[in-house]
Amino acid sequence: MFFISLIATLGSLFFSEVMEFIPCSMCWYQRIFMYPLVLIFLVNLLYPDDTLFKYAFPVAFTGFAFSVYHNLLMFGIIPEKIVPCIQGVPCSTRYIDWFGFITIPFLSLMAYGVIIITLILSYKGVLKNEK
Repeated sequence: MFFISLIATLGSLFFSEVMEFIPCSMCWYQRIFMYPLVLIFLVNLLYPDDTLFKYAFPVAFTGFAFSVYHNLLMFGIIPEKIVPCIQGVPCSTRYIDWFGFITIPFLSLMAYGVIIITLILSYKGVLKNEK
């Protein structure tokens, strides 16, 4: 989970700072919830305890919800009229489009999805060890 969140964070910084892609409002919301996960998972790597799920899951789930919303917009399921991107770059801007469906919001969705699935599986593993 640490490496997934680290790669997602470094990837978002690469896209904005190196490639000079200007993030939209929804991208910023997703970043706000991804960046702290790097620190949460790093601290848990250095000082493991069983409370990781309690701290990381709400942050990851909120970021996942923003990512789902952004992907629904990107695929045209949600109309652009109801999107919070009023100023700056439109949330429907496709800076990358690999294979016709892989966009930056899709990469975010995959990162959050893997993190959430891994959190749930590790949480269930901890519960089984206690019984």
